[in-house]
Amino acid sequence: MAKLILERVTRDFGTGRLAVDALSLEVRDGGFLALLGPSGCGKTTVLRMIAGFEQPTAGSIHLGEKRLANSESHLPPERRNMAMVFQSYALWPHMNVADNVGYPLNVRGISGERYREKVGQALATVSLGDFAERRPADLSGGQRQRVALARCLVTSPDVVLLDEPLANLDRHLKTEMEETFREFHRRSGATMIYVTHDQSEAMALATDVAVMSEGRLLQVAEPAEIYARPEGKLVGGLVGRGAILSLPLPGDCGSRSLGWPALQRMLALPRGDGTSCADILVRPEDVSLDAEGISCMVETSLYEGERYALRLALPDGQVLRAYSRVAAIPGETLAVAIRLAWRL
Repeated sequence: MAKLILERVTRDFGTGRLAVDALSLEVRDGGFLALLGPSGCGKTTVLRMIAGFEQPTAGSIHLGEKRLANSESHLPPERRNMAMVFQSYALWPHMNVADNVGYPLNVRGISGERYREKVGQALATVSLGDFAERRPADLSGGQRQRVALARCLVTSPDVVLLDEPLANLDRHLKTEMEETFREFHRRSGATMIYVTHDQSEAMALATDVAVMSEGRLLQVAEPAEIYARPEGKLVGGLVGRGAILSLPLPGDCGSRSLGWPALQRMLALPRGDGTSCADILVRPEDVSLDAEGISCMVETSLYEGERYALRLALPDGQVLRAYSRVAAIPGETLAVAIRLAWRL
């Protein structure tokens, strides 16, 4: 296998706004990259260019030493040794599970014992060995998605591309399928690129997350890194829950990771009169009740099953979010401290 490299890839559909704007990205061999962003940000267009369904307007795409595409040349999808899973399972209803999985092998002229061996291995990887003779109509949504995964795996692709494959599943089934995807990645060793607008999916599945907005790549990092230390307000707002506060920045504040003493000082500084302010990201799990903290008014308290999600108003009107094990009454005052925050 080889590293997938995108070099300043651009796609212009002539609408007046670039669908993908000079995006550069390296996907490590055997990695699991999630392309995360809101609808219309260009992530599916990136996936389609990697697959070969779209050609870049500018820039180039390489798999190891092989150039897959640029503005002048374009290797067709069937010659890229990639496999793709869509939102819809795209299974042949008249074929049984084994025939659906083996279809790409038939197209390549593979038959006989080698065909049966590859289909059996692919079905075993997704734990569907006992379902080979069933039709897609007899399977659950999660099982159909596993058939689609097995069909990807059967040709031993260099790269597996997944376009929001869990979007049509309910919450319980999504959780089950996330475990299936992780196990699929571990067993197959394939490089995987997963498009999603659901940050929880991206965090749960990927070894790396690439955040996109309006056709541009904002940040690429491991999930824990991108959650704790996002680059910029857009990434901070897209990844995870939290509040972004605008606070006066003391001249001696060089660190981007801020504890309560520094934050307490910033909250006490007057605003205005040309004071330089910074965007400070505060995650709700880093806000705790503290009698010596700052007074906030509870605006809302939403019960989420294992905890309450609170929306708090600071004295200057800015919003803070927090979690609580006990209910809070809208309108009451709570004193809170911020244990940790990140300067964007």
